[in-house]
Formats: sequence, C-alpha cells, structure tokens
Amino acid sequence: MATNEETVLKYGVLVYPGFQLIDVTGPVDIINVASSHIPGVTLDIIAETLNPVPTKPASKPPAGLPVFSTWQTLVPTHTFATAPLDLDVLIVPGGVANFNPEDVTKPNLELMRPMLDFIKERYPRLKHLITICTGSGIVSQTGLLDGKKATMFKGAWPIISKWREEVHWVSKARWTRDGNIWTSSGVTSGMDLTFDFVAKIYGEEVAQQVAAEMEYVRHTDASIDPYGIDIE
Repeated sequence: MATNEETVLKYGVLVYPGFQLIDVTGPVDIINVASSHIPGVTLDIIAETLNPVPTKPASKPPAGLPVFSTWQTLVPTHTFATAPLDLDVLIVPGGVANFNPEDVTKPNLELMRPMLDFIKERYPRLKHLITICTGSGIVSQTGLLDGKKATMFKGAWPIISKWREEVHWVSKARWTRDGNIWTSSGVTSGMDLTFDFVAKIYGEEVAQQVAAEMEYVRHTDASIDPYGIDIE
C-alpha cells in the first residue's frame, strides 16, 4: 500500500431521515472493500439518535421533488453526542429532506440544525470533510464552504446555489476538492469522488484494485461532468 497523504483510518457517515441511500452506500461500500487493503480502517454511522434512520423524509417533499414509494432504514452506531472524537473523515450525504417542505427554494433548517452544530463542532478535528450530492447544501449552511469551491447535484443547482452565495459553486464538475473539503455532484458521482479519495490517500494501486474487485468503471477526470450546467 502506498500512502500519499497523512494516515486516514477512521470514517464517520452522517445520516438523517430522508437521506439518499446510494449517497451513503456507494461510498461506504468502496471504503468497505478498501479496508481489506488498509489495516485499521473503521467506519461509524452517526445520527441524532440511535433509532433506525429511514430514507423516507419526516415530511412530504415539497412540490417538484420526487416522492418515492419504497424506503429503507439504516441503524446508527453512534449519536452526535457519542461519536468518536478522533474521526479522520466525515461524509455528509444528500437527500430530498434537505429542502424546506413548505418552500422548496429554502433549506430545511429545522432538520439541519442538529447536523450543522455537529459538523461545525467536529470540523476542526477532521482531516477531511466529504459531501455527496445535495450534502453540500447542508454544509453550506455552516459557513465552512465560504470562499471555497464546491459542487452539488446539478438538478438542484438553481435552488442550492442561492442558499449560500459566498460559496464558489462549480457548475461543471463531477467532484471538487478545495483543501480538505471534497464535494461531489449528484448521487452516483459520489462513488467517483470516493475512488479519487482512495487514490489520493492510499495510492492509485489500491484504488485500481478496489475498482476491479467491485467491477466498477471509474470516472477519473473530475472536470468531465455530463450533467454540468452552462452558466451565462
């Protein structure tokens, strides 16, 4: 194993009612498989309580957003209060619950507030912060993205880009990295971000081995974004 950057072993994934399942399971399974090559990797699922967390949002999504008829749940390992203090990486997924159920153009701050407090409190200790899909919309509300490059699910671009205009939102990128903050475009692009993260942290050879074991064809150029938006 070739390590290109600092030692990164302890992962945490934040979940909340209404998260997008593959935003979590895609990156998590890459880390699962990578852990067979990297001794000592751990991964915790973190939520406000230890109750099973559904992909179904607590409120009906606002008009214009999809309403699914099937749902799943994940069981957290830790709460915000009990999560390990020495996490190296925190992953924040997106989901339809991020949008205010009364006004789709606004963030769902009632849902986000406990997460925002947790992210702000933990960020100074993290080595890396990763957002998937509309998870960047959540983190934008902490102010941690101010002045930094970030991207998002392009289908939500007209809305989320206005939630925090201090962010340098990138309209054409499958993923971005600005310092220790990584953000992906929509849904499955989080897997390409995670493979790039594995390559940068543990070495390209490890990333290639994991991709082969998962029979996954990587997008390795973050600038190639088939869903990118032209900004006039």
